[in-house]
Amino acid sequence: MTQSAASEELFGKRVTVEQVEEGDDLAPKFDNAGFIPCVTTDVHSGEVLMVAVMNREALARTIETGEAHYFSRSRQQLWHKGATSGLIQKVVEMRIDDDQDCVWLRVEVAGGASCHVGYRSCFYRKVPVGAERKQGTALEFLEAEKSFDPKAVYGDAPNPTQL
Repeated sequence: MTQSAASEELFGKRVTVEQVEEGDDLAPKFDNAGFIPCVTTDVHSGEVLMVAVMNREALARTIETGEAHYFSRSRQQLWHKGATSGLIQKVVEMRIDDDQDCVWLRVEVAGGASCHVGYRSCFYRKVPVGAERKQGTALEFLEAEKSFDPKAVYGDAPNPTQL
């Protein structure tokens, strides 16, 4: 069975607002590019680890395997989180919002880090706002040390983030 056929079996058709918002059919709404945003948090602390997107295949594989899969827009490919680094995200709970256009994963992370830059969370810097903003908008680092050395894990491969 192809991945698209497998996802067709997993995902119901969106028929009515009531069915989507009050029913028990999983009928995710992917955007025009075929993506649904996914917020990923640590199951124990609740800390936001990352925000990514899933396409139909990534969402289906996450459901089927219990491990987080995303779609990398910068590399234009399916991405099994931790396949290279060993920092696999084991899904403890998956939720979908009321109109089924956003996914929330609560995960346990092997190795304790989720950011490809080496920090625990992809949200390792704070933006000063309001009264905190004295002069300028210099970012404040919230994590003093990296959880792992990205060069040791990924080698000299180019950073997957597009500038």
